[in-house]
Amino acid sequence: MARKTPAINSSSMADIAFLLLIFFLVSTTMDVDTGIYKKLPPIPEDNLETPPKVKERNVLAILVNRNNDLLVNGDVLDISQLREKTKEFILNPLNREDLPEKKATTIPFFGDVMVSKGLVSLQNDRGTSYEMYISVQDELAAASRELKDQKAMQKWNKKFVDLDEEQQKAVRKFVPMQISEAEPKNIGGKK
Repeated sequence: MARKTPAINSSSMADIAFLLLIFFLVSTTMDVDTGIYKKLPPIPEDNLETPPKVKERNVLAILVNRNNDLLVNGDVLDISQLREKTKEFILNPLNREDLPEKKATTIPFFGDVMVSKGLVSLQNDRGTSYEMYISVQDELAAASRELKDQKAMQKWNKKFVDLDEEQQKAVRKFVPMQISEAEPKNIGGKK
């Protein structure tokens, strides 16, 4: 005579599975995608004004084509060189003729100083990879952050983020980082 295998009572199995599900839902943290912080320009009014003319020397033209080639004012650059090139462009420490003009400005805490008229113009191809686009954005943000930290350290011996609101406002005026981002186009590049 064959023996029967005893049955396992599974009536509480659903309760245990439910409790485990609740436990994991409560104890798990969810990553939140943050994206890129950008301040969008204001909505144009009905009376459209023509934009002011900007001298060529005051524009750092950055182009990224579909092959992720980085061109800065017509020269091919590696992404690792972009940060230093941007910092040199904004500061123009030697008052070179091929870098931005400066204008005399009175800034609280700093007094009368020469401030760059430089503008960074960024344009990419529709085929530019997302990774390259983010890398360019990161390098431009890092250049801005480093310049602000440099001025804050010179004046107050503190990093920019450790300054109070008025001090930060003064540093932003001293080191303006204007970035104009054009709509993506088909810039080209060999496929």
